[in-house]
Amino acid sequence: MPTSAAAPYDPTPRTVPTRARERAAYDRELVHRILDEGYVCHLGFVRDGRPVVLPTLYARVGERLYLHGSTGSRPLRGTGEEPAGLPVCVTVTHLDALVLARSAFHHSVNYRSVVVHGTATPVTGPAEKREALDALVDHVVPGRAADSRRADARELAATAVVALDLVEVSAKVRTGGPNDEARDLSLPHWSGLLPVASVHGVPVPSDDLAPGVPVPDYLTAYARP
Repeated sequence: MPTSAAAPYDPTPRTVPTRARERAAYDRELVHRILDEGYVCHLGFVRDGRPVVLPTLYARVGERLYLHGSTGSRPLRGTGEEPAGLPVCVTVTHLDALVLARSAFHHSVNYRSVVVHGTATPVTGPAEKREALDALVDHVVPGRAADSRRADARELAATAVVALDLVEVSAKVRTGGPNDEARDLSLPHWSGLLPVASVHGVPVPSDDLAPGVPVPDYLTAYARP
């Protein structure tokens, strides 16, 4: 597993798993890589006494996550209603392979995940909000923020951004093949890995794109054959 010269995150009771503890890691660079490779996180919180989990876009800037949404969104609105912010849990997961064992019990998946616990607070300062929105756009496609119109005052007012500091953080990773029982090794069932990968396709222009507008180099670089 990768290691980092930077200090790792400190484990806490909430970031130490009760199962498969050997898969947990607190390496800062590993956590950053997993976060930076994703697009969508799942935001969990308690609202009106009930658990809620919502998918949303995010971006990492240093040791802070920015999460994006509408000002009408209940969780993002709730960050401003709570005096000290809204307690949340954010997760990001990458699926790398399906693990097919000889027994149904030992089927699994190879994955990389990050879990962040903390308190989300609203971003209200205009400068930080613009920086966060630029980071969100560039997280989806690096270079895109400078190649698009920035939000105007009305759009900024309609967009909510919340911040979550990376303090209580852990990663969890599974790699390798099936963990078959010795008694099952002679069974006539195929076992191994079925890799799973996300790819970017060839850019498709919008129907109303003006003739002659080229595909930007930063976007062409994303395409995979």
